[in-house]
Amino acid sequence: MNELEDLRSLVEVIETGGLNRAATRLGVSKSIVSRRIARLEADLGTRLLIRTSRGVSPTEAGLQFKERCERILGELDEARDAVARDGRAVVGLLRLSVPEALSGCRLTRVFANLARLHPELELDVSFDDRLTDLVSEGYDAAIRMGTLRDSGLIARQIGRFHSVVAASPDYLAAHGTPLVPEDLMNHECLVYKGRLTPEWHFRSGGRQVAIRPRGRLRSDSGGATIEWAIAGFGIVDAPSFLVADALARGGLVRLFPDYETTEYGIFVVRPPGAYLPRKVRVLIDALVENFGGQEA
Repeated sequence: MNELEDLRSLVEVIETGGLNRAATRLGVSKSIVSRRIARLEADLGTRLLIRTSRGVSPTEAGLQFKERCERILGELDEARDAVARDGRAVVGLLRLSVPEALSGCRLTRVFANLARLHPELELDVSFDDRLTDLVSEGYDAAIRMGTLRDSGLIARQIGRFHSVVAASPDYLAAHGTPLVPEDLMNHECLVYKGRLTPEWHFRSGGRQVAIRPRGRLRSDSGGATIEWAIAGFGIVDAPSFLVADALARGGLVRLFPDYETTEYGIFVVRPPGAYLPRKVRVLIDALVENFGGQEA
């Protein structure tokens, strides 16, 4: 088993780009990882890593050996998974990164149901609007909203949503109702800093409008901007499923009903690799079944 841990350590060091980050992912000390790499290099009689002040990078031999290590470790994980499948059990720790905006929606019920169906499965869910690095931070999967960046991650769309521009009745009574998107430039907008693009996009027939909102209140929490909007501090552009209740109760009023807003996807993403652990597979299956590719 020591040899397998040595191989796993090499893969983690190369993927994360550093001994410290690899040690964190493996749950051991940096010195242990360093000894494992040194042992591998001594056994093979060649250098696998180049150490610099910025971290480590693989040699050509290191890259070639890493590819073989991944195949070996993948087959081992697949063999373990097959045994667990025969025993009808999903076991292990499933670490997930999820946007904070989704913490109050039906997604949390999907996680709870997974825990109920698989008593030996542990779930560690981080709700954070920060764009996490799945590989270096040790996440098994993440939920992403919007337009995916070209990150090399493996993605599957599970749902979709469109944005809604809205304001409270109190705000509109005090400041007037904007009639066309261009009017937003004369209004107080609530800016969510986590957007991939800063503009708010609108379409009416063949006409497209992009507005870059301005306002005194900005946050990296989508939930905060919605609460500010309900409180009357400005106009918000938010996912439809997050403002549906406020619109139904009258706490917010939808603006520009004659304009279409951008439709976005909801995706589950995972690190690259041909092998799909069973714990991630059951998560993806549950998400696809629950959302069904439909609007959230």
